[in-house]
Amino acid sequence: MIIDCISDLHGFYPKLDGGDLLIIAGDLTTSDRLDQYEAFDAWLRDQQYRKKIVIAGNHDNHLQNGYKIKYGTYLQDSAVIFDGYRIWGSPWTKRFKGMNPQSMAFTCEDEEQLKDQFCSIPSNTDILVTHCPSFGTMDEVYDGLNGEYINCGSPSLAAVLDFCPKLFVFGHIHEGYGQWVRASYKGKKTLFVNASHVNEHYEPVNPPIRTVL
Repeated sequence: MIIDCISDLHGFYPKLDGGDLLIIAGDLTTSDRLDQYEAFDAWLRDQQYRKKIVIAGNHDNHLQNGYKIKYGTYLQDSAVIFDGYRIWGSPWTKRFKGMNPQSMAFTCEDEEQLKDQFCSIPSNTDILVTHCPSFGTMDEVYDGLNGEYINCGSPSLAAVLDFCPKLFVFGHIHEGYGQWVRASYKGKKTLFVNASHVNEHYEPVNPPIRTVL
């Protein structure tokens, strides 16, 4: 199965090659206007995939307020089965100091609240899609105040990954774009994909990440 992964579009809609499954991990529009969701839907309609999965990110207030994606399967703490693979999607992230008040969709005040959300992820999930990364994996940002890199992912999300999904797709931390394979002590492997399309300057420089299951 050919899978293309992309996240953090922020209004940039690239030409995609088509395949079996398209996964979009949140932050869809430039400034969260309804007409921009219509533009996203029009772009999504034209993408040549047998299945299109969409979750929300912290910029997607209209999805939290009930906007319906027209041309894809929207997952919000829910699952769908495609070609025998169980796919689970969850949009939640943690709020942080200085966060734009217009970009707080699906955010939690603290890690305990995030834990309540992520503990519902079924252990038989084959493909996990979240907006935020797990702690310690492609989640570093540069803290200019202290002159060091810090991890911004969720520890509670990392804690539930012991079941080792085959594929874990996320975004949110633009600087963390890329992919990495983790082998567990059980001999299972998880492919981690930070599919952020834009970089830390909101420039659409990162291509979709293609993988095969």
